[in-house]
Amino acid sequence: MIQACFSNPNAPSNTTTQQNQMPQSLITCIYQTRICNSQTHLTLTWSKSLFSHSLTIHAPDLFSITLSLYPSTFSLFRTPKKGSKSIYLTHHHYQKIKLYWDFTRAEFTRPNSAEPDSAFYIAVVCNSRLEFFAGDLRDELTRRAGLPVIRYSAESTQLARREHVFGRRSYVTRAEFLGSKHEIEIECGGGVLRVKVDGAIVLLVKRLGWKFRGNERIVIGGVEVVFYWDVFNWVNNNGGPNKSGGGLGLGVFVFQVGDGGPTWPEMVGPEKRLMKKGLSAAGPAAGPLSPTSPSSSSVLQWAEESGSEGGRSSSTSSSSTRSCGIGGGGGGGGFSFLLYAWKKE
Repeated sequence: MIQACFSNPNAPSNTTTQQNQMPQSLITCIYQTRICNSQTHLTLTWSKSLFSHSLTIHAPDLFSITLSLYPSTFSLFRTPKKGSKSIYLTHHHYQKIKLYWDFTRAEFTRPNSAEPDSAFYIAVVCNSRLEFFAGDLRDELTRRAGLPVIRYSAESTQLARREHVFGRRSYVTRAEFLGSKHEIEIECGGGVLRVKVDGAIVLLVKRLGWKFRGNERIVIGGVEVVFYWDVFNWVNNNGGPNKSGGGLGLGVFVFQVGDGGPTWPEMVGPEKRLMKKGLSAAGPAAGPLSPTSPSSSSVLQWAEESGSEGGRSSSTSSSSTRSCGIGGGGGGGGFSFLLYAWKKE
């Protein structure tokens, strides 16, 4: 039995202010797309805390912008959830792109989720071409942009998704496999790691003190997934808090679908700030993770290497399983879902 999977009743509780500053929900979606004839990784980072709700749109070497869905829970004057912005790309022959967004009717099915599920859109337009679109209100965008027809460039591909969840023993999220959404729950207790999908246990890892890192093949909704886990920081940091009290232990989990290794562009905005703040609170025992370079974690390197080798597990694919992307992306190139589970004390 390892203490790392239990809350410490004697842990100091004088750092609630710092924990209140942590996001309630933080999700980054990573897309491969083309903007003004340049291939790029476009990231959408959704962040929601007690005091703010924002979206950061980042394309390396092109632009980065943060939109406030609302600036503060207690603000009397909220920023409109509908708008547009022109951006001039000086290093690309002074081309102009225009961003459009509308969250006025956005619907959120999960409590406190930063990412809307429907009734919204985000668009990137360059030279009257719709280079990128996320959401489900494309007709409204076409009417609003004032163009007779918006030509659509090659479809964007979702390569990966990162999500940060917070809890003590249980961490719950959702993943979409071939258009079918599933609830994923990871539990840690009694030296055992349990992975549940829609309430059913699909993986049980015992003797976690010796098996704090590993990978196994699982099948979710007929899709074969290679699951990687790294709970070294939980096992070696007594759940997370340092001696000064109130730190956050960090477990890392990767769901890899399809061929090829995962793609993890650099963290920006609220995600980068969270990693710096959380890992500095956890102290030196935070292990091999770096706040600015998530791929420095051993489990992420393992997933990258395994992906390029087609997976390290000795299990073979069954004819009844399918290896495809999650959330409508990935295709033959695969899709990766990275879950950071922060253990609160």
